[in-house]
Amino acid sequence: MNLHLDDKELATCVSCGLCLPHCPTFRVTGEEALSPRGRIAAMRAVQWEGAEVTPSFVEFMETCVQCRGCEPACPSGVPYGHLQEQTRHALADAGRITPRWQRAAFAVLPRHRLLLAGSSLLALAQRARLVPRRLGLPRLALRRPPALRATGNDVWLFTGCVMDAWQRQTHQATARILGRLGVTYSVPGSGGGCCGALHTHAGLTPQASKLAERVMASMPGDAPILVNSAGCGAAMKEYGRLLGTPAAEAFSRRVLDVHEYLAPRADELAAARSANPAGRVVVQDPCHLRHVQKVHLSVRAVLGAVAEVAELDDDGLCCGAGGAYSAMEPELAGQIRERKLAAITRAGGGVVASANPGCAMHLAAAGVTVRHPLDIVAEALAPEGVPAP
Repeated sequence: MNLHLDDKELATCVSCGLCLPHCPTFRVTGEEALSPRGRIAAMRAVQWEGAEVTPSFVEFMETCVQCRGCEPACPSGVPYGHLQEQTRHALADAGRITPRWQRAAFAVLPRHRLLLAGSSLLALAQRARLVPRRLGLPRLALRRPPALRATGNDVWLFTGCVMDAWQRQTHQATARILGRLGVTYSVPGSGGGCCGALHTHAGLTPQASKLAERVMASMPGDAPILVNSAGCGAAMKEYGRLLGTPAAEAFSRRVLDVHEYLAPRADELAAARSANPAGRVVVQDPCHLRHVQKVHLSVRAVLGAVAEVAELDDDGLCCGAGGAYSAMEPELAGQIRERKLAAITRAGGGVVASANPGCAMHLAAAGVTVRHPLDIVAEALAPEGVPAP
């Protein structure tokens, strides 16, 4: 089986092992095969030596969280995320991974009305105790706030699929913060309901490409595109590589994590905060914000305007959410999460800020009080027209 990997990319790994401490699956298992170095060795065996794609090979690939924590640690610049995505595409294309039920579930994500209805039914099913615990879902709200309405055209505010279905209050918080800064926003037009990040992770590259084209068409022009979900922002910043067109590259350059956009104006947020600051908040970095977008410091700048920021001591190690990973690999995801929970305890516990829905839900399912950073910031702002202390 040909994995269709770029041989130059595959050859960049020198097997130095500096990635090992940053790989969550290696940390919890100690198995070389479940490390970036081990997985690349398996890819080479198939690509270069014609080795058979065995069930063990498939397991090695499927157990990768795709956190990409190995990339910043790699002195050779191995594009591990790209290698993993391409390998999964080859496996999915051959029917070796991503079963039909998973593909059907992902097909719902861009159908926004169906997704919203399904989410409401899922919340009802939770109340009836019909949702398996292995899915790792926290308690979903039966009702959601009204959908955002455009206020102008200074920026685009990407609303997405899961974020709008399960964390719409964060969109409301983002809109409130932008309004306090005098920034108007537009919302995506038809077709902009799903960025395709989960499809890419699952090896469904053709579907992800179609969704990327629809998202691009839904937000024309040259205004900045703000994203408050770390996974979505990372995926959209890589549309240039996914589609390989000048238009996609230009679109990706417009994409900003919302904290990245707000950080230069943190002083204005501090001046607008209420007499009751947010207090102490522990920051958990979503992998795709820290390792892929590399803008995690912006979260601290924005949160620091209204709260006391506390750090974890685990150097940004993955929490185990990984998009759909916690549902597909619950045992490993749980073991990885236990390390994150221990780090949160060492940091003193309390409210945890996480800028990605998958991370937030995975940690909340373990009993952690998790909030999006912008929910905290918006709540800490003084009411409109009330002078700050």
